[in-house]
Amino acid sequence: MRLMERPAAYRLWQSPFARRKVRPMLEHNDLAAVARVLDVGCGPGTNRALFDHADYLGLDLNPAYVADARRRYGDQFRVADVTRDESLPDAGYDCILVNSLLHHVSTPDARRLLSRLSALLTDAGHVHILDLVMPESASLARLLARWDRGEHARPVEEWRRIFDEAFEPVLFEPFPLGLFGVTLWNMVYFKGRRRS
Repeated sequence: MRLMERPAAYRLWQSPFARRKVRPMLEHNDLAAVARVLDVGCGPGTNRALFDHADYLGLDLNPAYVADARRRYGDQFRVADVTRDESLPDAGYDCILVNSLLHHVSTPDARRLLSRLSALLTDAGHVHILDLVMPESASLARLLARWDRGEHARPVEEWRRIFDEAFEPVLFEPFPLGLFGVTLWNMVYFKGRRRS
């Protein structure tokens, strides 16, 4: 598991899945219209290219990921423990991306983080969350979710409750992620806006 903390290993592992993982976000949104992006748990800049046109800030806890992202894309990346409020930037984002982070975060920390992220959105802004689902029944996807580095994969309805507490839901879409017709992971895509 420590191998995945190395940027090159992580990028190699993610390469077959990175674009497929964000497909629901790409299908339901015009990312070209996004002006200011906060990428929370950005890893080594996995999704940076989606937002080349925008004012972008990526945050990650892993200094090696951030150093790699800066080397490849520039200085718009920062080391931050996003579960601590003082690590988050000021408000004014029309797009906040949280891609595969929350299954690494305890439920109280996830709730606190999402509540804080909601306050960072503009009135017309949206949060986009993609994360690992813990399937209810025995399957390869359940086994792989249990083996994941993140200890907090949740059933789909628990994800729905956590997301709906912090945001007004726009879209909630579970989807499979796999190769050659075999589901390796069950995922969920959530799009929400700040509650008025």
